[in-house]
Amino acid sequence: MESLANLESFVRSAELGGFSAAARRLGLTPAAVSRNVAALEASLKLRLFHRSTRSLALTEAGERFLLSVRDHLEGLQGAIAEISSEQAEPAGVLKVSLPPTFGIGHILPMLPEFMKRYPLVRPEWMFENRPADLVAEGYDAAVGGGFDLAPGVVARTLAPAHLVAVASPAYMAGRVPPADPAGLSAFDGIVMKSLRTGRVTQRQMRNAAGEERPADLQAKIVVNDPAAMRGAALLGLGVTLLAKPDALPHLDSGELIRLVPSWYVDAGPISIYYASRALLPLKTRAFIDFVTESFQRQRLAERFAGSLG
Repeated sequence: MESLANLESFVRSAELGGFSAAARRLGLTPAAVSRNVAALEASLKLRLFHRSTRSLALTEAGERFLLSVRDHLEGLQGAIAEISSEQAEPAGVLKVSLPPTFGIGHILPMLPEFMKRYPLVRPEWMFENRPADLVAEGYDAAVGGGFDLAPGVVARTLAPAHLVAVASPAYMAGRVPPADPAGLSAFDGIVMKSLRTGRVTQRQMRNAAGEERPADLQAKIVVNDPAAMRGAALLGLGVTLLAKPDALPHLDSGELIRLVPSWYVDAGPISIYYASRALLPLKTRAFIDFVTESFQRQRLAERFAGSLG
């Protein structure tokens, strides 16, 4: 097992470009990863990395060795994980990144059943409006959309991320509903400005026939958070585009109504992200399977689809 740990330290250091990044992935200190790699080099009587104070690069021998062992290492890890899981129980701190509105509205309600099923797991859930760096920040998993898939990060699709046009009944009282996305420009628009770019996000709407048209909302109110967009719409201040999961409780209650119901914005998938398919901690595998099963049982992919009216 010690030799396997040394191989793991070498492969992750090569993939991630440094001992510190590998240490975060493996839950070790950089010094421990460095020692493991040094032990492997001593055993092989080969130098695998060129080291400096600022960089780490594979030697020619290191590149050949990486190609030889990487796939076999994952197979060994999978075999060990499978046999170990038959005897162990999920336990430990489960660090997950979640978007606030969606996470609190749809993932947090799953927590009581999850904790009842896995009492040795201690959730540490961070609700934040940004894609987290799973490896660098030490997350076990994340739920959301729009993540850049760094090397080794896996995305498992849960549901579509569709946006729909909504307004309150009070706002629409006495107003003629728009016939298509172009008609949205006649109303007060509640729009979101990106903190990263400083620009108002422009959206294209589509329908079941595959036609696409711009959602030309006039920026009457500008905010930087989806929950604020929803709040402003509930206050009767105008029309906005909300993710279907965020709008759904208010559409069901009648607090919001959907406009141009044949049209929606496809913002990609809602996914669960994790660092690697091989040798997942039991707590992480349990969380991934539990959330996936919950989505299927509740038919959330269908409920979140803006294409279904």
